[in-house]
Amino acid sequence: MKKRVFLTVGSLLSAAFMWAQSPVYTLEECRDLAVKNNKEQKIAQAEIDKATYERKAARTKYFPELSIKGAYVRSGDQLSLVGEDLYLPIGTVTSSGFAFATPTMQVDQSGNVSISSSQLNNKWAVVNGSPVPLDENGVPFDPRKNPEKLQWKEYTTIPKDELEFDTRNVFLASLNLTQPVFMGGKIVAYNKITELKKQLAESKMNTQREDILVQVDGAYWQIVSLNNKKKAVESLVKLLDKMQQDVANLIESGLATKADELTVSVKRNEAEMTMFKVDNGIRLSKMLLAQYCGLPLSEDFSLADENGEAIEVTEAEPYDMNDVYNNRTEVQSLELAQNIYKQKEKVERAALMPTVALFGTYAGTNPSTKHGFEKEFGFDWHVGVLVNVPLLHWGESIYNLKAAKCDSKIAQYKEDDVKEKIELQVSQSSFKHSEAIRKWEVSKRNLERADENLRYATIGFKEGVIPASNLLEAQTAWLAANSDKIDAEIEAKMSEINYQKAIGKLGK
Repeated sequence: MKKRVFLTVGSLLSAAFMWAQSPVYTLEECRDLAVKNNKEQKIAQAEIDKATYERKAARTKYFPELSIKGAYVRSGDQLSLVGEDLYLPIGTVTSSGFAFATPTMQVDQSGNVSISSSQLNNKWAVVNGSPVPLDENGVPFDPRKNPEKLQWKEYTTIPKDELEFDTRNVFLASLNLTQPVFMGGKIVAYNKITELKKQLAESKMNTQREDILVQVDGAYWQIVSLNNKKKAVESLVKLLDKMQQDVANLIESGLATKADELTVSVKRNEAEMTMFKVDNGIRLSKMLLAQYCGLPLSEDFSLADENGEAIEVTEAEPYDMNDVYNNRTEVQSLELAQNIYKQKEKVERAALMPTVALFGTYAGTNPSTKHGFEKEFGFDWHVGVLVNVPLLHWGESIYNLKAAKCDSKIAQYKEDDVKEKIELQVSQSSFKHSEAIRKWEVSKRNLERADENLRYATIGFKEGVIPASNLLEAQTAWLAANSDKIDAEIEAKMSEINYQKAIGKLGK
């Protein structure tokens, strides 16, 4: 039982110790955290998602549209087909249309001729052997040319009330289907534009990612260099502590003075002050890196390369400008933008071309017009072809097309300008990296000489042939050489990172 309790307590203590240890992050982990938590990267991802949805929306334009529409119309007056009661004459329908019955002629015993009609009240006269009706003034007329002069005996009535319909409340409903057949290439161009927009959003996201990596790498290696400087200062403090003890022993032997002891003490205090500044620099640099990575600013963490003796630096690899242009996201973005403007040219050109669409409708109204405006829905279907041919637009579409071509030229000029600047940037980055490498190599040789000088000064001081001031100078020179070597390492590392970014291979 006691053994089990001891094991449990031991496990809890071990877990608490592991939990209390600060996390250790590698450079890749810092990069991943920074990219994951960066707000601009989240915005860029949202833009990619937006472009994806726009592309899916553009694809739907290839398919028919189906919609249901409804409407209600309230009118002030009802519909009346006539303004007053109509009186229609009762005549005779002949093979040539509506006419009157042929009048009859009668001759009495005295030889008088009389003409009468069963349908007309007009008086008649014989002209060229045929009966001709007379108007109110007794003038003969042709009834085919002046039918309004006929005086009918009988009329039928169409009452005005019978031709009035209550259309004050009208309901409409329709089911509509439209299938585009030819839109002048506009739909195809829109689909290509949305695809290019998605690629452009991805390219911009990669550009932002490279900028983030430069920031994170700079903060990361700055912390590593400061930790290396801290180690150098700690070594100097140990040397000064040992020297203080040696000076104290020499004072007892009469080989050193109190002034030597004070000089060493001052150098010891200066070293502690330097240590304090380095510690503050490490804290501030860690806060900056934490901000980049989205970590709490107060979190205590370590870096995987903090305990390394030196920062690995490599020579600049050769480059080909065509490969650089293919790798640089800025050039890719401008090429995509230029392609987008070319597709916009096609969209504007489509406004000058005819369009063809098929449509089908199943619609109805209430009141229905099928049976004399009855109070019910009457539906009917319609299919057809809709053709739109632009004729006159006062040059608007042509001007828009020319403006789109100008946008395409502007994108091309920008791409050429950026390529020239990239070529200059690559050359400068290559030169700066080579210079930083040479500087780093010189600083290593200087540190070797400072190490040797410090070793000889230390031995000479112990043997009593070199004064304390010379040893302090050697120690100061050693610290300066060590610091210069660390600065040269970080400068070479940052120039390497900038060179990798310039040739488009950072993070790849």
